[in-house]
Amino acid sequence: MKTVPIIDLQTAALMVKEGDTLLQGGFGMTGNPVHLMHALAEIGTGNLTFIGNNTGEAGLGGGRLLRNGQLKKMIGSFFTSNPDAVKAAQSGQVDYELLPQGTLAEALRAGGAGIGGFYTPTSAGTLIAEGRETKIIDGIEQVFIKGIRGNVAFIRAWRADTAGNLQYRMTENNFNKAMATAADLVIAEVEEIVPVGEILPEYIHTQGCFVDYLVEAKITLEDLGSSASVSSSKKVDESRMNMAKRALQELKKGDVVNLGIGIPTLVADLITEEHGIILHTENGMLGVGPVPTDGGGAMDYPVNAGKIPVTALNGSSYFDSADSFAMIRGGHIDIAIMGGLEVDEAANLANWAVPNKPLLGVGGAMDLAKGAKRLIITMTHTNPDGSAKIVPSCVLPLTAKNVVKLVITDLAVFAFPEGKLTLIELMPNATIEEVRAKTSANFIEKLS
Repeated sequence: MKTVPIIDLQTAALMVKEGDTLLQGGFGMTGNPVHLMHALAEIGTGNLTFIGNNTGEAGLGGGRLLRNGQLKKMIGSFFTSNPDAVKAAQSGQVDYELLPQGTLAEALRAGGAGIGGFYTPTSAGTLIAEGRETKIIDGIEQVFIKGIRGNVAFIRAWRADTAGNLQYRMTENNFNKAMATAADLVIAEVEEIVPVGEILPEYIHTQGCFVDYLVEAKITLEDLGSSASVSSSKKVDESRMNMAKRALQELKKGDVVNLGIGIPTLVADLITEEHGIILHTENGMLGVGPVPTDGGGAMDYPVNAGKIPVTALNGSSYFDSADSFAMIRGGHIDIAIMGGLEVDEAANLANWAVPNKPLLGVGGAMDLAKGAKRLIITMTHTNPDGSAKIVPSCVLPLTAKNVVKLVITDLAVFAFPEGKLTLIELMPNATIEEVRAKTSANFIEKLS
């Protein structure tokens, strides 16, 4: 059995050269090789192309390299959580490329497997697909995505043995597994290094043949940023909770369900074990339970796609981001409940970008909109200025075309029988006159 060299942080950081493409594992700060990133920040190596789901948080992880001016380009799926990244991208200070989260994960897996690229229906017909080759396959428009590789990958695991075999903890797998395969040089930051044999073969998630160097570094609460802890107290207004309750009515026992950020997350608070609903989170978990009541954070619990610590129900499982999106694109998610900015008469959805606003990240929305068997949108009926969100044709950048099956607002419920926007229900205290006045789209009325 080989022995992988164990090095210190500075030695590891010096292996990144000026102009390199750097892959960084992690989802938010969970499973993030924060110590390696901070060591690289101290050295100051620049002109780097950074590839990761997100650029850390402000001043943390990749966010520290960004503040130092070490990045020339960012490639990821969600920069919104780091205001520095949004400002740098929108001002032109740093070049950037947005990829849907599942597309990014699969591009890394393809690059690591020696595959030149692949076609995916995700992002077809959207701004993300502009300039890319498209093809109709089995009657479905698909976008060609080139496989991704890097010069160096910084990844994070819970344990390693001296042969470089890695074990991940809970949702800390995320992008780390794919990135371990997709770089010329792989350096794993780990909590603990143990002798060969102490990690049982069935618990090895990344094999030692992928890993070149090991660094031992302990995670602290300060390293976890916004996921360090969570408060169990929150106030929710009645109209938002009504939408969550109405969405819950659409779920049945045994459904595999993905809940987006915002109003959809409230549905999770209503689900009990008796409902028999299996919650999926795209960063690598099936069987998501409620938020912990003890105020614990990501040191003790898995996190969901909102980077919020959650509990694990009996029968839960963990996996990496590439497998998670294979579940989504492969049609294994029964229902996705997501927020929306606009839905139009053709069942098109816009929910990821507003021009000139600090929203800079598509995350998993495009994958879920295309891949889930049924898509439910929960949103307020109007914008703060009173303008309609249910419109004749979306004017905001599209997430996906012809995908919405049900829209639940604070005023009404709409469906698309035979492809026609149809009002099927009024929400509590709403009137048909109010719905008509606040909806710019044409719709059919079939109230029960």
